[in-house]
Amino acid sequence: MVARNTRSDAYLLDQLETDKRFHALTDEQKRAVIEVRRKKELVQRELNVIDQELVRIDQDLAQFEGRHPGAAAAACSDNNTANRNSDAKTLDDVQGRQKFNVDPKKGIESLVASGLLNDSPDDIAVFLYKGERLNKTKIGEYLGENKEPNLTVLRKFVELFEFQKMDIVTALRAFLGKFRLPGEAQKIDRMMEEFAVVYCQANSSLYSKSDTCYVLAFSIIMLNTSLHNPSVKDKLTADQFVKMNNGINDGGDLPSQLLIDAYNSIKNTPFEIPEEDAMDFTITFYNPDKRGYLVKEGGKHKSWKKRYFVLTDNCLYYFVKESDSEPKGIVPLENLKVFESKDRKFTFEIRPDEKYGPIKAAKTDSGGKMVSGNHEHYRIQASCQVKTSELHFCVRGVC
Repeated sequence: MVARNTRSDAYLLDQLETDKRFHALTDEQKRAVIEVRRKKELVQRELNVIDQELVRIDQDLAQFEGRHPGAAAAACSDNNTANRNSDAKTLDDVQGRQKFNVDPKKGIESLVASGLLNDSPDDIAVFLYKGERLNKTKIGEYLGENKEPNLTVLRKFVELFEFQKMDIVTALRAFLGKFRLPGEAQKIDRMMEEFAVVYCQANSSLYSKSDTCYVLAFSIIMLNTSLHNPSVKDKLTADQFVKMNNGINDGGDLPSQLLIDAYNSIKNTPFEIPEEDAMDFTITFYNPDKRGYLVKEGGKHKSWKKRYFVLTDNCLYYFVKESDSEPKGIVPLENLKVFESKDRKFTFEIRPDEKYGPIKAAKTDSGGKMVSGNHEHYRIQASCQVKTSELHFCVRGVC
């Protein structure tokens, strides 16, 4: 129970008792609130005394200056009102940013409602780019959402970077330094695709198309995992990294020195992002929706091969064998459809939705190079009808 030490305390306590939030506080917290309220009242009284004194002084001065009394007091009152309005705006700004760090959408809505942020993708992108007092994980969470206005904000956000004449590793450091990558593979995919488009446009003399930057960016992120994750025993060498990326420039090779410089940069200085923020792709595979061996039809050569599959975060990964640390192929399942095969038992097919174009996937070829997938559709076979139906249901649930 909070004691009423004075009549002022009793008055303040009676006022606060009508506020439901006050009842949820501990006695110590209640005493602290009362103390703050008491100080506020004292300051307000002092301000009133100062205002009255200013009026009296202004009246005395008016007699000597031959002007209408009250002009200076009115100006002072206007200044006080402006200061109070400024304080209120500052409080709204602090509260809006705090809300963003809990729920980005509600935080932005609060700042827009307070008139502190324009409700436009351009202004929201600048707000996130500056990132003042914003949680970087929450920035990544907002930018990764697959809906409007988030998608347009992401595009505007990436366009704020000046990537001209900047090597791709430095560009990635600048880009990834503004937020933390979310854990979902689909969100990472969208972010890296936007990065690739803008970076390629700024460096068109080096890269024939944005797919090159997209594949190379993912390759560099996987290199970061390979070199700096202690659980990866077989570290990529510079020669392996160069060979892995041969032919990714629309069939041509990127300058080997560019790739060696990228390798050395990552080897000497890893990306400064905590592992729990999903820079390490191996974390993606710890708690999958489904995993196990299936048989997959090839894209270019229609032979069937046994592969180890992992379904997680709206993405299908497949490995040559379970012990592999890096996937052979990655298939984002967004905007795809799944059907049961009519001409092969225990088989389901993954096909693109015609509205969104072909399947966007990546794989490593026989030489270890990261390349775009060749599949117009995927055909995958389980060992029995029960497994087929179960997998069909799981994959369909995320497509």
